[in-house]
Amino acid sequence: MYRIGIDVGGTFTDLVAIDHAGGTTLAKVPSTPEDPSLGVLDGLNELGRLLGLARPALLAEIDRIVHGTTVATNALLERKGARVGLLTTEGHRDVIEMREGLKDDRYNLRMPPPEQLVPRPLRLGVRERIRADGRIETPLDPASLEQAIAALKTTEVEAVAICYLHAWRDPAHEKATAAALARALPGAYVSLSSAVLPQIKEFERVSTTVVNAYVGPVLSRYLARLEARLAEAGYRGPTLIMQSHGGVVPIAAAGRLAAGAVLSGPAGGVAGSVYAARFAGVPDLIPFDMGGTSTDICLVVQGEATLVADRRVGGHRIALNSLDIASIGAGGGSIARVDAGGILHVGPASAGAMPGPACYGHGGTAATVTDANLVLGYLDPATFLGGARRLDRPAAEAAVDRIAGALGVSRVAAARGIHRVVNTNMAEGVRLVSVRRGVDPRRFALFAFGGAAGLHATEIARQLDLRRVIVPRVAAVLSAWGMLATDLRFEVSRSHIGDTGALDGAAVKQLYDDMEADGLARLRASFDGTAKTSRAADMRYGEQVFEVTVALDDVDWRAADPLPQIAERFHRRHEALYTYSLPEQEAVLVNARVTVSGVLEELPQEPALPAAPPQPPRGSRRVYLDDWTEAPVYAFDALAPAQTIAGPAIVESAMTTVLLRPGDAAAVTERGWLDIALPAALRENAP
Repeated sequence: MYRIGIDVGGTFTDLVAIDHAGGTTLAKVPSTPEDPSLGVLDGLNELGRLLGLARPALLAEIDRIVHGTTVATNALLERKGARVGLLTTEGHRDVIEMREGLKDDRYNLRMPPPEQLVPRPLRLGVRERIRADGRIETPLDPASLEQAIAALKTTEVEAVAICYLHAWRDPAHEKATAAALARALPGAYVSLSSAVLPQIKEFERVSTTVVNAYVGPVLSRYLARLEARLAEAGYRGPTLIMQSHGGVVPIAAAGRLAAGAVLSGPAGGVAGSVYAARFAGVPDLIPFDMGGTSTDICLVVQGEATLVADRRVGGHRIALNSLDIASIGAGGGSIARVDAGGILHVGPASAGAMPGPACYGHGGTAATVTDANLVLGYLDPATFLGGARRLDRPAAEAAVDRIAGALGVSRVAAARGIHRVVNTNMAEGVRLVSVRRGVDPRRFALFAFGGAAGLHATEIARQLDLRRVIVPRVAAVLSAWGMLATDLRFEVSRSHIGDTGALDGAAVKQLYDDMEADGLARLRASFDGTAKTSRAADMRYGEQVFEVTVALDDVDWRAADPLPQIAERFHRRHEALYTYSLPEQEAVLVNARVTVSGVLEELPQEPALPAAPPQPPRGSRRVYLDDWTEAPVYAFDALAPAQTIAGPAIVESAMTTVLLRPGDAAAVTERGWLDIALPAALRENAP
């Protein structure tokens, strides 16, 4: 039986099949943006071909499919989501417009506010009001509600977001509104703030609920289409969807909480990095995922990735827990241009899957990073994607020549400039998640994956003064591979505000017990295996504005009053983060959190390579590294364990190419990964 991981990216759809012994088969096919499920089926055809199985026979041998998708992300970024209406408490229709009274870049006087997902005429107030303590100030007015729903019906909205004031405390009015909508607009996608984000902070709750309603119909339709096509092809197993928090959920749950899949694809890469950090014994990694459209970067510290609940995607706040990933518009398909002042820029615009870079031969004429790499000799036009797609060097040269003409430099200088600019952009992305947050990146290894990362990783490491770069054998499809290293995961949160010295400990204990029961019920609806739970809290000091998430797994919940232990954990966490704590001040509990996970079978490790003598290069290639040089070319899949390769050299497989620069030294691990030491590390360790 196989487990299949599928990652649909902007340019390619990546697939990985792993058998019970850890044997790994990789496939990469062009994405089909008009209907990503077609690319998925194409990828399954390719996997079957590589495994010697027809697609029906392969589908019969699949234990489960785990899928990461950019459908929700693209719908939000490209503003191709549903037509959404918003029902909110009378007088609060403009909360989403006012936000928090601040611009994202507060000193940019010319920065326009983001265009709202719900136009003002579709934001309607309903007469009702619940107080923060749960008391009903104004009962839900049936006439007001009927009038608002009638107005939405005439505008033919596809989805409705319901966000009433203090619905986090009592969802009764939202539930009654949802029932009325089901009668009046039976086909509409309905998103309740009390189900999406039952927490305080009205703007975050409204924004997240609206995003959920905006992308929900698009994602639900895609998932239904994918499920139907897989069933029609003969697949009978479960399909799990990667979530932004790094876990997976069944298709039905993914459709209900669509905003939780906005970072679905990148989350797979982080999950794979966490798994790799643990079994490779390298706990501190900077996952660096460079694909065709974007580069995703984060930190793995002591084998764990950080979760945040304050993400902006396309200018819109999503306050659900998600992995702390920075995405920048830099990838193999990033387009180079010269502005009116003669300055070279690369990205964020991308050639995408179609037409793609000029060298793909699909009609693209803009110079991209891939075109520049081809001109510099880093890519072999005959072996790209294992020879399945021959690259068009003259087309790449013509595209780069247009940049060269605008800059008044040679073709090679223009290509080298494109390569350097995109490297600088990506190095700044690493600084964004490390240096700007007070973390020294030099103690981390750069974990490079994605189809394009190998050509850029060591140069970026040099810019950051990093000493180590690791490239796994599955680098080209690591996000798909990482999705198979995850568990089912459901998150439950509730706001429960008060000083820990004044709250009722028994009530807090009961709250956590109820939340855990809720999470387990969601899990048991689709899973009967081993479950594990984790508890946490968002806390702050009384005068602070932002909360700190505190792990509470080591609290003795059998104690009559767990609050003193919770407060002590907060003081300790605050000290660890900010070098000080104020134990004389009262700790404030804001949000209670419970994570319930269904433990799936552990991903089998790749088998170790058999002992073999070092393998010679299979040829050489002329590459430009400040000057033209002849570099040996090694087959990634043929390398022997403990073999070392000194740069300059090229290591390439069917799906990825790794460039070793002068001074780089790559050691092949027992599982065939490249562990690259940079010159600074070599000098320091020299006798």
